[in-house]
Amino acid sequence: MNWSKTLTELIRRTTTDLPADIKCALRRAAEVEVAGSHAGRMLESMLTNTELAQQNSTPVCQDTGTLTLFWRLPEGTETGPLQRAAEAAVRQATEAGWLRKNTIESLSGESIDSNVARGAPECCFMQEARCDIEVWLLQKGGGCENMSSQYSLPDEELGAGRDLAGVRLCLLQAIHSAQGFGCAPGVLGVCIGSDRAGGYKVAKEQLLRTLDDQAEEPELAALEQQVLAEANQLGIGPMGLGGITTLLGVKIAARSRLPASFFVSVAYMCWACRRSGARIAADGSVQWL
Repeated sequence: MNWSKTLTELIRRTTTDLPADIKCALRRAAEVEVAGSHAGRMLESMLTNTELAQQNSTPVCQDTGTLTLFWRLPEGTETGPLQRAAEAAVRQATEAGWLRKNTIESLSGESIDSNVARGAPECCFMQEARCDIEVWLLQKGGGCENMSSQYSLPDEELGAGRDLAGVRLCLLQAIHSAQGFGCAPGVLGVCIGSDRAGGYKVAKEQLLRTLDDQAEEPELAALEQQVLAEANQLGIGPMGLGGITTLLGVKIAARSRLPASFFVSVAYMCWACRRSGARIAADGSVQWL
């Protein structure tokens, strides 16, 4: 199996074409905004940009983002070769122009032109009893990453307690604080519970869910719909220019926590919700997801 070739193609697909559900949501949003409004024109520009990127195999956004690969592997799979293949794929995709030189050495401020460094790309491995290998790539730009946030409940300033009503207040505050800086309309990935680091990871993983997917827990599914509806009544709109489309989706998960901690972690994703996956069968065949 030529893992490097497969992962390079996964990067190309993710960078240059948005998922079908995201494109459909943007089209629906453009139809409901006031004709000729700033919101409507902005959404039309997003759709035109997306179409041109797909046709020309060029990045949807100049910021090709942080690359996080979520792997599901059969038990006992050696992960080292997969990590190295991901690094080789990032180098190849950067040379091909699908990724910009987007990685900075924090201490020196110098560019790491290959985009390969410790933690870049990030690979998250999960092993379970299954036959096929599945890998998903999420590309999250710096603008929306800057709008991610984390709350520790109770929060006296928000009046938020340790319950779902308190979580709702946190999410509405996160949306209001982001305004257009995270390139709205966005998608929220949310984790209730876990520790600080684990909460952000789970929240980011929720961004892999399609927009029509609901949380398994009825109370979380209801909260997803409530926050989405309330967010789209804030008047922030596309790129913060006003309108009725501030969010495309809200995806919430819950994890166990310590008695002393109650974190609400919010991973904000921009309208260019770049995610794509591949399922690799035992015979090496690839199904693009």
